[in-house]
Amino acid sequence: MSTAVELTVQAISAVVQTVPIGTNLALVHILWVMMSGAFLPGRGAFFTAFDAKGFDKQVVRRSWAALRHGAWTSNELLDNWQIYVASENHWRVRRHERYQAVSVDMTGFWRPHLKGWAGKHFHSLVQKALPAVVFGVIVVAGEVKSKRIPLLRRIVRCEPRVEKVDFRRQLLKEAKAHLLPDQVLVIDAEFEISELHEGEIERFVVRMAANSTARRNQLPVYKGKGCKPKYGEIVRPLLRKFKGKKIAASQPDHESKFTHDGREIVVHAWHHLVLAQTYVSADAATFSIYAYHDPLYKQALVLATDLGKIKVETPYHIYRDRWPVEQPPLAAKQMIGLHRQFVFASDSCFRLPELSLIAGAILTYAAAVMPPVPSGFWDRTPQATPGRLRRLLDKADFPTFLFDDPQIRKKDSVTAHLPKGIEAHRRLKRAA
Repeated sequence: MSTAVELTVQAISAVVQTVPIGTNLALVHILWVMMSGAFLPGRGAFFTAFDAKGFDKQVVRRSWAALRHGAWTSNELLDNWQIYVASENHWRVRRHERYQAVSVDMTGFWRPHLKGWAGKHFHSLVQKALPAVVFGVIVVAGEVKSKRIPLLRRIVRCEPRVEKVDFRRQLLKEAKAHLLPDQVLVIDAEFEISELHEGEIERFVVRMAANSTARRNQLPVYKGKGCKPKYGEIVRPLLRKFKGKKIAASQPDHESKFTHDGREIVVHAWHHLVLAQTYVSADAATFSIYAYHDPLYKQALVLATDLGKIKVETPYHIYRDRWPVEQPPLAAKQMIGLHRQFVFASDSCFRLPELSLIAGAILTYAAAVMPPVPSGFWDRTPQATPGRLRRLLDKADFPTFLFDDPQIRKKDSVTAHLPKGIEAHRRLKRAA
């Protein structure tokens, strides 16, 4: 049996350790089918994927029942996953000036033909919101063999009728509950700084829009006419145009440079700022803005952070560690084929994507810790990618003999007294 298959099954079995007997074996079957890529040719169909891997109908039915009715939660599985990764001692924390990046993002599994589903998510290609099952993912930045590998920490459901503003508050609340003192919350421009202040997030790095503004937390000199000022001077990080006229960027508090990948990046910084709608106050929550002018890009990167006494390049490096948060949805959708789904019960609509996110995280980590798997004789410099590992698992049979753990097995329940077939779900008329 291939070492890659053995390591993959060990990781799967570690994830389901706390799940009840019988259900844990069914989840092992589901995760194996996902990670072997059987959902790709089946176009997201559950039974078709299991049939392609050669499982008998009883295993398929038990796995389907565990998916919909099993006593498990995705975050319980993720807790087991983090314990397993820590025990393996391959994954390393990435730090920048003692800080570690914790990324938060929202992703949607598109369900355009799911009738009665109220949840929606913005689709960048069609430029509008489409019906989708929406999740928030919380990821810790790390690396394996000097390659950035995310550690999926939490999955947060967005109920169908919950507004996006409320869900962002819920997601920030969940992130804050698991944020350690040396960790920084890193988010994209979809979140507002006001939401971070409302959620009492103490350490953050957030990307700002190119036309964003802020104000200084000090009053300008009174000119002797009109009412006295209540707001500080406005700060514009970048040059902009309005009705054909150019509006110059504000003079930075200081300007500096640093070198990254052989490129010289110019940094403009402004400190002790407040939101544009905030009055000058000694109690106001302040932050700093850094504009990074990279010669590789036409548009400067504008970041806001409340971290004090740091190097100018630290927010830049912390924000770059946000990109691994895109990997779990990518692996779940494109790599293992769960971008299409054909489940309709409300719990199943949430549980199947959650399992696919977990399967994608396991596949990404397992591919990183083991030697690269070449696609064929032509692949002379293979990379440790989940796609190559998935193709290897697709050629392997389910390794039943690897399960030495007596807790992962079929539950021997007495069912002889229960009705079978149509009698098990026949509806009876109520007595008059």
